[in-house]
Amino acid sequence: MSEMTAEQAHLFVHNVVLGILKNESRTTRSVLAAVPNANLDYRPDPCAKTANELLRHIASADNFFLKSVVDGAFVPGSVKIPEDVKTQEEVVEWYGREYRSNFDAVTKLSGEQLIKMVDFRGLFERPAYTFLQAGLLHTIHHRGQLSTYESYDSAEAKKAAQALV
Repeated sequence: MSEMTAEQAHLFVHNVVLGILKNESRTTRSVLAAVPNANLDYRPDPCAKTANELLRHIASADNFFLKSVVDGAFVPGSVKIPEDVKTQEEVVEWYGREYRSNFDAVTKLSGEQLIKMVDFRGLFERPAYTFLQAGLLHTIHHRGQLSTYESYDSAEAKKAAQALV
């Protein structure tokens, strides 16, 4: 894999990646906002996360990837949803506020910061800008998981409503 120069990385991030991240964060926010508070304890399988655990994971991990690119390091625990943020609405509000702040910080990174090699939890090293896409793919994966929870809930609600007729 040939590496980008600092100038190329800066242009790529500013002309392509930031627009994608901005649009996808709107979708993420919509998916998180669609989770009903009444079903936060739902899990499709005993091994699966609850809807609340997945909601919180998506909100924090999406911000964690951005912050890690800004910081130039993945620091466990550097992004945490406060314990007093409990409802789905509060998580969505926290997500939006943190994402705006982290996104803004990414827009201010220099090309040199974007090509800096960043260690991902001792597993591998890549240029910082590549973790913007990795974070996005991680979020999209978990959004898909969470949307199946919603689909199941919606299907069960429709069945229950039809049984009453």
